[in-house]
Amino acid sequence: MEILARRWLQAQQTLTPSPANFRRLMSAFSTPHALLERPASELIQFGVSATQLDLLAHALGRSDHGAVDDMLDIANAELVCWHDEDYPALLKEIHDAPPLMYYRGRRELLNQLLFSVVGSRRPSRMGHSDAKAFASALGQAGFTVVSGMALGVDAAAHTGAISTPASTIAVLGTGVDCCYPRSNAALYQQIGAEGLLLSEFPLGSPPLRHQFPRRNRIISGMSLGVLVVEAAIHSGSLITARQALEQNREVFAIPGSIHNPASRGCNALIKQGAKLVETLADIVEEFAGWTGSELPLDAASTPSENRVASKVYDALGYEPQSLDELVQHCGLGVTATLAELSDLEVEGWVEQQRGGWQRCR
Repeated sequence: MEILARRWLQAQQTLTPSPANFRRLMSAFSTPHALLERPASELIQFGVSATQLDLLAHALGRSDHGAVDDMLDIANAELVCWHDEDYPALLKEIHDAPPLMYYRGRRELLNQLLFSVVGSRRPSRMGHSDAKAFASALGQAGFTVVSGMALGVDAAAHTGAISTPASTIAVLGTGVDCCYPRSNAALYQQIGAEGLLLSEFPLGSPPLRHQFPRRNRIISGMSLGVLVVEAAIHSGSLITARQALEQNREVFAIPGSIHNPASRGCNALIKQGAKLVETLADIVEEFAGWTGSELPLDAASTPSENRVASKVYDALGYEPQSLDELVQHCGLGVTATLAELSDLEVEGWVEQQRGGWQRCR
């Protein structure tokens, strides 16, 4: 199947069709060689001229297929194409599914139960923690977690899922041989070794702005559903959610404070019909029929650590409180309250937000 995909890439590079015409060609013909068996007049509807057909015959007739094979081998990349049995079944249903995709890593993940986790590039500490925890729990429940390897929620989701048996797929807005952002270099290497890196863009493609919304349709299109963890009202994550709805996928969202701008996108999705998520059970109960065995709903609560024993922690909620308010609520002096806040922050129980303190677990 890799050889067939390589020959289709060779056909694409030789014929240079539009994306729409290339999808139509691959839908109409099982192999590039099948094009050569048809008269040139029949291929005009696909934007292929007689001259291009002669060039393709010459390229495919060479015993040494040259540049395509060399390029993929040097990049340590491979291809999955429309005709392959393990091309993601759900992705094939969308109207603009990529006919060819480049990948590095575990190809077998393409046909697992796929579920997307997306969100803000600048999440709160709680948003980061929720993304990692839900992704890990989804992985333990048998879902391969799909995301876009951006900073913030995406990276947290990949990190949470990579150590589970179901692992994770990173759909890139660059060539599969390009790591972006650079700060995710270690994660990129780990996913390439233990998960799957996937991209429709040619090798070497830099991070151009228009490529990321196109990347998002693959994230949602190959997945059973999409969980939005934190998102501002005009974020890229909402683009993914809208595409998921257009693709008839399930959309889930974690609610947040009405005072937190990073939660307004999620809250808006819930008002528009997305399913509110508090625990893993809220997600997996929608897909119980997709698995051959019962999913672990008994353990499907939001993962959390044992609660810390602290008057200051007990006085805090998930909205920022000023130091004066905390001192009044917990009945300790300013010095004692600050000391306890400092310890709780170091241990990861609280964080400072918008001039106050709040829980982050």
